[in-house]
Amino acid sequence: MKTSRISLIASNTPKLAQMRAQNLLRQAQVRVTDARLQVLNVLLETHSALSHLEIQDALPQLDRVTLYRALDCLTEVGLAHKIPGDDRVFRYSTGNEPQSEHATRGVQHQHAHFKCSLCARIFCLDGEQAASSLKDQLSDTLQTTLAKGFKNHDIELTIKGWCADCSK
Repeated sequence: MKTSRISLIASNTPKLAQMRAQNLLRQAQVRVTDARLQVLNVLLETHSALSHLEIQDALPQLDRVTLYRALDCLTEVGLAHKIPGDDRVFRYSTGNEPQSEHATRGVQHQHAHFKCSLCARIFCLDGEQAASSLKDQLSDTLQTTLAKGFKNHDIELTIKGWCADCSK
């Protein structure tokens, strides 16, 4: 069911969405290729993070290596982020936040994720105030709990539970 929903998104991407993806790629100062455009479209139109396999199912015309290269490029320029899962599968998402704030080359934004324990979908928990506050709280906890000299460079937080669909 999930794959068919994603395939439907990939095949019915409106022209406006394609133009948006094209503009985001140009703003990030990367070459606009068909593969990058198609992958970014799928990620922008989906409301949960997708695995490489799910994106590959949505875009069967792309070979595996081209897809990985497109995902690496989008991640590197900050148009998408890579979320590690407990199952050792990375998932990719745009986070649905304004790209201008996060599209700094090579800098990934930090925020929490919610992972459904039943269907394994991952959702980004965005909100500038909440993300900033949470990051500050965790950094402060690190400083007060551990010995001096510890510095964090990245924070990953995943809240696990049941999504709205699975908790019915």
